[in-house]
Amino acid sequence: MCFLIGNTVLAQVSLGSPPVDTIAETEAATDSVKKPFQSFKVDGVAGVVGDYLILESDIDEAFIAIKSQGQSATDVTPCQVMGKLLEDKLLAHQAIQDSIVVSDARVNGEVDQIIARFAQQLGSDQKVVEYYKKDNMADLRAELFGIRRDIILSEQMNEKIIFSVDITPDEIRSYYESIPKEALPTIGVELEIAQIVIEPKATEAERQSVVDKLNGFRRDILENGSSFATKAVLYTDDAASRGEGGLMAGVNRRTPLVKEFRDVIFSLQEGEVSEPFETEFGFHIATVEKVKGDNMDVRHILLIPKIERAQEEEAKDKITKIRERIIAEELTFAEAAREFSDQKETKFDGGILVNPENLSTKFELTRLDTSIYTKVSNLDEGEVSLVFNDPDRTNKSQFKILTVNSKIPEHKADYTKDYIKIKELALRQKQIRAISEWQKEKIAETYIKVNGVNRDCEFASNWLKK
Repeated sequence: MCFLIGNTVLAQVSLGSPPVDTIAETEAATDSVKKPFQSFKVDGVAGVVGDYLILESDIDEAFIAIKSQGQSATDVTPCQVMGKLLEDKLLAHQAIQDSIVVSDARVNGEVDQIIARFAQQLGSDQKVVEYYKKDNMADLRAELFGIRRDIILSEQMNEKIIFSVDITPDEIRSYYESIPKEALPTIGVELEIAQIVIEPKATEAERQSVVDKLNGFRRDILENGSSFATKAVLYTDDAASRGEGGLMAGVNRRTPLVKEFRDVIFSLQEGEVSEPFETEFGFHIATVEKVKGDNMDVRHILLIPKIERAQEEEAKDKITKIRERIIAEELTFAEAAREFSDQKETKFDGGILVNPENLSTKFELTRLDTSIYTKVSNLDEGEVSLVFNDPDRTNKSQFKILTVNSKIPEHKADYTKDYIKIKELALRQKQIRAISEWQKEKIAETYIKVNGVNRDCEFASNWLKK
């Protein structure tokens, strides 16, 4: 156990000592019977980076995390894990020094998702608490909050380092030409995929009921002085912001928001409460609580119209009939997508999906999300998948069919045909160099201590400052 007082660490374990096994025996007077204590292991401090401690238990937990994700830890060494932990803590430490802010609402939202995912797998929230060996949900949430916050800080610091790294066509060609022909990367099987999406629609009566409720909240806030934040805590369907009273702190014009939400909040004056409006997530009311320069604090209440089983069956039946018409060659997949698909982003391009990693229409088969891979891996060109339900990020049903427009076999990288892929590889190499240079500079100016057996590791970076 250690106690943090400001920046001072008072620990029962010396920062310079490796973990030790301690066997203690003491006399316990219970009816004059002596009972020996159990053996226990003191959790040693493996290292320090700035204000962050890395415990020996962090290394053990990293191996557990690797295995829990279905990956093999056989070829991963404790030294490699320690090196990764040092990198992550340096990024998080520097993020704080650079005043990178992570909102509590975002962290709480991710914690909610983690707990919900595990609860679904294990059966209940209580089983999640037991799985993590915590006394109660509050303790679990507090620990997960700290872990997720540091991970997000590390990710944002990493993004900041590589944000300005760009690459020229000459650099891309030089990179390609520097690779010996026998060492050219192999590009796996690539697919161009299209989809049709049919979403169950709530009844007009249900939609109007949701709008009426939001109007009621708005009247109570404006006419009776009710608290917007309290109503959000009690009624919003947005789990990510519920605990913060619907708060979205530090919103500006660079914040990624859906268009409808952006249009409304940037039209509001401070203190004004919007009329109900609709986005892909449901119906909202929003208010601008405070304007701070280019940033503003926004609160919103989201209500999602309930969809009954009858509407789900109707949507499933509709897409099944569309599939039958495509197979019967009454219309092409692209024509059906343009006429029937509910997904605005893809329907006007015949349902063709765009790879978010490189904005091309090619997807490497082995890198596809599992939910899509299982549907398309055995499809031939032009074949249509069976109907399946793929719930969106709000857990609302979406019935889909997929097709493979084209399939490119595995091949060695070609500069012309695989230019986007080669550009990705060249840029990634340049980004890695930028991170390495940044890391070298920050290691030199940051307090770093590596303890015990971890000092015997041969790190790629100069963590030991030799």
